[in-house]
Amino acid sequence: MKRVITAVILITAVLALIFFGKLWMLTLFAAIIAELAAYEYLQLAAIGAETNGAKLRIPFWWMAIATALAFIVTLPNFPVEDQLPVLSALTLVLFLWNGFRAPLNQVLPDTAQGLFGLIYIAYPLTLIPLLWSKENGPTLVLFLMLCVWVGDTAALYVGRAFGKRKLAPRLSPGKTWAGSLASIAGSVLIAFALAEAASALNAHGSVVLHISEPLWQTLVLAAILNIAAQLGDLLESAIKRGAGVKDSGTMLPGHGGILDRIDALLVAAPVLWFALLLKDYFGLGRF
Repeated sequence: MKRVITAVILITAVLALIFFGKLWMLTLFAAIIAELAAYEYLQLAAIGAETNGAKLRIPFWWMAIATALAFIVTLPNFPVEDQLPVLSALTLVLFLWNGFRAPLNQVLPDTAQGLFGLIYIAYPLTLIPLLWSKENGPTLVLFLMLCVWVGDTAALYVGRAFGKRKLAPRLSPGKTWAGSLASIAGSVLIAFALAEAASALNAHGSVVLHISEPLWQTLVLAAILNIAAQLGDLLESAIKRGAGVKDSGTMLPGHGGILDRIDALLVAAPVLWFALLLKDYFGLGRF
């Protein structure tokens, strides 16, 4: 029951932000989620370092400030050219901190893990408000969320009922090929339903949902996003198994940690962003 209640609250909050929120609200919400997930990442990285006889030296203050700045420089009043210099400056600050405080054999690993945490967690979540700001942005973000949510749900129930052959037992023993294929099918079906709903609403003069691209592109994109989401889930499992833990944390009753809930999104969101860039480059139209 805790799992269901938590899921309902989170989904309701996300849908309300997508359709009734403003850009600053969506940005703030994504930033808070990123800060919490970054904290969990530091905990996992520290446990992983201890298992190898080392001590992680990524200060939380650096991760918190770096994550916040990653969102600040994506706001409309900041030019996109600011993002790389800010990232470089943050890396240099962490490098200096570790260089003068950590054992020499830990300077590079600690700095690299800090930078990876920023790119792995903060950057993908900064794309959510950026996607929302695009043409048909609310529908685009809803499309992304539905592909991840429905795919994950289909994989869970079909995998439990029919799954026999393991997908990646070294990373996640519970995942099966049956669940994986059901996940792709679930994402494609919900994308089809969303496209049909948008078409029906548009026919009646409503612009609540709008998709301008051909249906085949929407379905292909849904399948690609689902595969990316499954990879994101497996990669986070690799981090957890390396640290010897089952969940990334306990912040979400019945679900584990924040990172456990957004792991698929952390890969799916950048893939969607890059797919849209490729669509523009090859003249395939907007979403």
